Amino acid sequence: AGFSGGILDGKVGPKGKLATREFQRAKGLPVSGALDDATSAALGIDPDKALATYAVQAADLEQLGPVPKTWPEKAKLARLAYPTLDELLAEKFHCTRALLGQLNPGKDAAALKPGESLTVPAVAEAPPITPAEALRVNLSEKVIRALGKNGEVVALFHCSIAADKEKLPSGQATVIVISENPAYTFDPKMWPDVKDVTQKLTIPPGPRNPVGLCWIGLSLSGYGMHGTPTPEMIGKTGSHGCFRLTNWDAVRLAKMVRIGTPVAFTAAPSGKAAAKR
Repeated sequence: AGFSGGILDGKVGPKGKLATREFQRAKGLPVSGALDDATSAALGIDPDKALATYAVQAADLEQLGPVPKTWPEKAKLARLAYPTLDELLAEKFHCTRALLGQLNPGKDAAALKPGESLTVPAVAEAPPITPAEALRVNLSEKVIRALGKNGEVVALFHCSIAADKEKLPSGQATVIVISENPAYTFDPKMWPDVKDVTQKLTIPPGPRNPVGLCWIGLSLSGYGMHGTPTPEMIGKTGSHGCFRLTNWDAVRLAKMVRIGTPVAFTAAPSGKAAAKR
């Protein structure tokens, strides 16, 4: 329905509850955060169709490749691919590798061959793209809300924010660039923990690029919304300042915005922010 509950891990957690509350609010349902009967009916939930069987394709294995540990070694490659098959499959089905293991006891998802199958979450096709008239980033909740023509929430995305609180933005910005499959300019000045690089490097594109599969640049210098090479860490670890999403959410968000889409930042919980509007 467009309201992300975060990466699928088979557990009921705060991200899923928040997404459920947003969906309930958008549909005029009692806001509880629980998948009650009315909410399940509105979502069209069918528990018997929650899982699917997927056969590994030769094309999946073609997307694998080395991911060196050092920045100079990464810069020498043409693409930063998925290092293992289980990482590719987990991202394809929006879930953790641990969940793949739970759904497939006795199978090593990293060692499957073309034609071999496994049970996966039945991830639906991407929701219909509803243009976002504005974005609102809630720093306390670590979420990005996409707003429709009348200010209604039409999509929700979880994100990581700056680990350094002094780097958290405030006020307003706009989208100034949208780039899928971007390269990344590694500037050692922005990475003080890296001691062995003294000049800027161009890091090749790919799903394990530092900004993942999509970059949405903002009018605040150096800030953007982007994908990630580590989807399981969204909302758990801080960024260098940007807003980091799973690759699949970043790509979907990029299709909803345009150059000039306004972006607002708030630190207030959503209930208080809504009361002020």
